[in-house]
Amino acid sequence: MLIGKAWRFGGRVRSCVVKPLACLFTASGNMAKSKFDYVRNFETDDTCLRNCYIVVRLDGRNFHKFAEQHTFIKPNDNRALGLMTRSARSVMEELEDIVIAYGQSDEFSFVFKRTSTWFKRRASKLMTHVASQFSSSYVFYWKEFFGEQPLLYPPGFDGRVVLYPSNRNLRDYLSWRQADCHINNMYNTVFWTLVQNGGLTTTQAEDRLKGTLAADKNEILFSEFNINYNTESAIHRKGTTLIWEKRDETATKRTKLPNGEETDVAVTRSRRRVHAHHCDIIGEPFWAEHPDILEEDNC
Repeated sequence: MLIGKAWRFGGRVRSCVVKPLACLFTASGNMAKSKFDYVRNFETDDTCLRNCYIVVRLDGRNFHKFAEQHTFIKPNDNRALGLMTRSARSVMEELEDIVIAYGQSDEFSFVFKRTSTWFKRRASKLMTHVASQFSSSYVFYWKEFFGEQPLLYPPGFDGRVVLYPSNRNLRDYLSWRQADCHINNMYNTVFWTLVQNGGLTTTQAEDRLKGTLAADKNEILFSEFNINYNTESAIHRKGTTLIWEKRDETATKRTKLPNGEETDVAVTRSRRRVHAHHCDIIGEPFWAEHPDILEEDNC
C-alpha cells in the first residue's frame, strides 16, 4: 500500500490516498513523523559525562553452575580463559576506541578512551554492544577452544558502566581488579590443591583456610606440596591485559623479476593489532612502557 502515491491495478494507474493513515503522519524535512512520536520523551538521557574514561565491565551470569556443567578444570581452565580472551579481542576489534581491556576468571573490563564519541557516549548503547559482541563471540569461538565438547546452553553476561575522570582513578580501578585476581587465584589454588592432592573434602578445605592470610596460604603450598606460588602461570596470577600495539609482520609475496622469472620476496609491514599481556599493571613499569594508553589529565 502506498500513501499519496500512484499505484497500478489491472493495467491502469490510479492515485490513492488512505486518509485514516495519512492523518497520522506529518512531514518534517525528509523525516516522517507520527502522532505516536511523543513516546520518545520517556527515554532516559544516559549520556556519559565528557572527559571521563568509560569502563564497561562484564561478568559471567551464574558461571559457577556453567563451569560445573561444562566440566571446567579446577582451579583454572586455560581453555575457558583463552575463550574469554578471544571474545574480548573480538570486542576491541569491533570497537577501536577501547584502549585497554583487563580480564580474569569470568569477567572482563573494557576501557573507552576519554575522548570517545562512539554511540554519542550513551551508556546503554555502549554496554549492550559490548555485552552482545562478547556473548556472541563466546558462542562463536567455543569450538576453537573446547573442540567437540558441546556447549550445553547459551552463556549470559551482565554489564555495568562506570566513569573515571582521571588517570589515577582509572589505574586504581584496574589495580583493584588485578588485586582481586591475585586474592581469588591464591585462595582457589590452595583450596583445590588441598582437595585434589591433599585428600580433603571441599568442606574440610574450606575450614582449613578460614582466617588464613596470604603468607599462610603460601606456606601451605610450599611446605606441604612443594609448590612455589610465584612460579605458577602468570595468566592465573596476573590475569590478561589487552592493548593495541604496532608490530612488524613479515609475509612472502610472489614477485616477477625484470627477466620474467618469478621469485618469493619477504615483505615487512607494521600493523596495529590487539595483543595480550600477563603482567603486573599495578606498578609503574607497564605504564611507562605503554605511555600511549592514557590520555593527559587536563587538570
